Amino acid sequence: MNTAYISLGSNMGDKEQALRHAVELLNDHAAINVIAVSSIYDTDPVGYEEQDVFFNIVVKITTTLKPQPLLDVCQQIEQQLKRVRIVRWGPRTIDLDILLFNDETIDTATLIVPHPRMHERAFVLVPLAELDDATLPTTKRTVRDHLREIGDGGVRVYRPF
Repeated sequence: MNTAYISLGSNMGDKEQALRHAVELLNDHAAINVIAVSSIYDTDPVGYEEQDVFFNIVVKITTTLKPQPLLDVCQQIEQQLKRVRIVRWGPRTIDLDILLFNDETIDTATLIVPHPRMHERAFVLVPLAELDDATLPTTKRTVRDHLREIGDGGVRVYRPF
């Protein structure tokens, strides 16, 4: 059995409903069990800032899937929820990113785990820290260590999931 953490974000349409539906679809998959879901966080956009705020969560799952098939499921959910992404780091209806997969470091043409910029992004670290103070295999530092370094600016609790 594998343990993974997935970041979900939305800033178009009914953001909360998009997150809830994506979590349902993850949990409905025969090979995935959602163990925990962070609170919903209202977060300022990063990169391309001329857009609506995001709602972000992190989910902890157990799965019998290997990393690439899990990525495939995440991308199928994005397609099922009619993911729209106009520009890089721009508005999107839904986004699912695998943050951590066991304690593995993965670097393929289609998947990098731990997510390559997660330690720089409070909108990922704050909800992840709510669930687990994991040590990132690439930096050998905990989630909270990284949060102390970058701060939690631009990330506000919206409501419990």
